[in-house]
Amino acid sequence: MTDHGNGRGDSIAIVGAGAAGAGAAYALRNAAIDVTVFEKSRGVCGRAATRRKNGCRYDHGANYFKDQDARVTELVTETLDTDGLAEAEGPIWTFDADGTVSEGRDTDDHKWTYRAGITQLAKRLFDRTEATIEKSTRVGAVERVDGGWTIADTDGTDLGRYDALLLTPPAPQTADLLAATEWDDDLRGDLETAVRDVSFRPTITAVLHYPFELDRPYYALVNTDKDHAIGWCSREECKPGHVPDGESLLIVQLGADWSADRIDDPPTEVIPDAADLTADLLDDDRLADPDWTDYQGWRYAQPGDAVAAEPLDRAAEHGVFFAGDWVAGEGRVHLALRNGLDTGDRIGKRLLS
Repeated sequence: MTDHGNGRGDSIAIVGAGAAGAGAAYALRNAAIDVTVFEKSRGVCGRAATRRKNGCRYDHGANYFKDQDARVTELVTETLDTDGLAEAEGPIWTFDADGTVSEGRDTDDHKWTYRAGITQLAKRLFDRTEATIEKSTRVGAVERVDGGWTIADTDGTDLGRYDALLLTPPAPQTADLLAATEWDDDLRGDLETAVRDVSFRPTITAVLHYPFELDRPYYALVNTDKDHAIGWCSREECKPGHVPDGESLLIVQLGADWSADRIDDPPTEVIPDAADLTADLLDDDRLADPDWTDYQGWRYAQPGDAVAAEPLDRAAEHGVFFAGDWVAGEGRVHLALRNGLDTGDRIGKRLLS
């Protein structure tokens, strides 16, 4: 077993390289703490994800991040490299259960991404740190040992010992990990119950490409009454550098009920139905026949509420911490990032006190 501490409480394992994990690692960048991040996928930024295909870049999870938090705004616009920082151009309009589109919900908030995609947010945060990032590594078990934490992957391979632990996966996955954790039974049980009580809504994302440009006066449409099969439809060509001129790329995110019903169906069946719904909503029959598509089923896309704080506060006394949008209570990238920054600050103060 590799011991990453030196007896002074200066090592931490962060599970998850999403916005919260990146924010925590960034907050610890100047502390005398060895940071190792374990990420199950091959990339960073979690549900704030970007793909590339056929000359296009597209944010198929979180579509952008807002400037509604002063610390995040200063970080993004003044501290981090701003080269390539971009904004989705155009307002957000609304539609109801009948598919009636209306002007509205246009605010002064910035809708930020990057020309290279929203994953740049986490990449730029990690670039400012000396954190070790272990990708394609799924943590399957943790154990309290001698005042620290040992970690193993899902194959049982030892991943080392750390003085503190930060868990950032979606609440259901975090609860499963807690269920497999060996330590104080009463607190572990209270934590698992509190975390498992956080509800999550699924979202299916259908990516639909067309070899022509749509003429619409908005960047995106959002369903306000939650009674339409589509929850969100945005035009990725409104983001600088994402889609070549003369083409259209729609990011269609299906509503929670529709997604829950279809999350286990094969993409080959889901995509045509999503395209038909999109053609009907935008009143354009051409949209039922995209020339290429992509798919992502987000089983844990949006938290419905926040976790109870009291068990999390008790857990900190044992060197285990939690961060993410489900801790903040709303599925927004800027909130997950701010929660990660604040949690990183707390961890630094606790370990170095």
